[in-house]
Amino acid sequence: MSTMTMATVIPATMQAIDYAEPGGPEVLVSGETAVPVPGEGEVLVRVAAAGVNRPDVIQRQGFYPPPPGAPHIPGLEIAGTIVAVGPDTNDALIGQPVCALVAGGGYAEYCVARADHCLTIPSGISMAEAAALPETLFTVWHNLFQRGYARDGETVLVHGGTSGIGTMAIKLGKLFDLTVIVTCGSDDKCDAALGIGAAHAINYKTHDFVEEVTRLTGGKGVEIVLDMVGGSYLPRNMACLADDGRNVTIAVQGGMKAEISVLEIMRRRLTLTGSTLRPRSNAFKALLADEISREVWPLVATGELSPLIHSRYPLAEAAQAHAQMESGDLVGKIVLEIG
Repeated sequence: MSTMTMATVIPATMQAIDYAEPGGPEVLVSGETAVPVPGEGEVLVRVAAAGVNRPDVIQRQGFYPPPPGAPHIPGLEIAGTIVAVGPDTNDALIGQPVCALVAGGGYAEYCVARADHCLTIPSGISMAEAAALPETLFTVWHNLFQRGYARDGETVLVHGGTSGIGTMAIKLGKLFDLTVIVTCGSDDKCDAALGIGAAHAINYKTHDFVEEVTRLTGGKGVEIVLDMVGGSYLPRNMACLADDGRNVTIAVQGGMKAEISVLEIMRRRLTLTGSTLRPRSNAFKALLADEISREVWPLVATGELSPLIHSRYPLAEAAQAHAQMESGDLVGKIVLEIG
């Protein structure tokens, strides 16, 4: 068994953001901790930027514990440079700029990632942009295209149109010939969604989105709903679906239970599915990374697909980043910049 291979001298300790007890944003504090050591098939990344995502907030609140073996430090996506590799891992990777989906540990100066969950950052793409891609791109690609079977020419309804997920769904959908209808919580956010490329944007506070979808589709409905609300939205989503439509739930911000008509599912041949990404197996994520590298990454390299970044914070201000995410006052992604 070979030992870890590294390019430069790596310090024994690093700065990282963590929390002792669940709570509000203020529990996130910077402290010194040991630099992690990559295992077999893993790489150590000197982190330049880390994406902030809703699951990080839910974890900090105490409702989304890290899966077994994952770091307690929050952060599910990073960009940086590989500085070391674990046993039996290709040391030619050292020095490569990569972004990666990780099971945790992103809010730190160094983070371990699986080599097969990394994507090489194309030239011309900044570390902040690269860090804002993996979580939303993996989530939207899997749920919209793999679980939702999105095909050219179909129409999809996306709730939370100006979130990181929503903005990625708009951009990716447009590139793959989908018509994207979104819901947003204000007229300003609707305008922003239209500017990003949504075909239609519905202010759910002033309009009934079921009525609007029915009107916009001439009574046909949409082929897919990408839902991060759950709860009472589920029967309403079903009412928005065309026959043979698919509802894909990826979060339950509006509640975990819904009352629906099973007869409606049978009569109209509807599909109700959903997923969470973080607990999935390493093998699944590796296959997903491989498919994204082939199908989507060329669009990143040409600049046709880029994330929408709302704000950037230094690592030490992670608490302010979380406060902004909880306020809902953002369009796109929040990124922590390190170093």
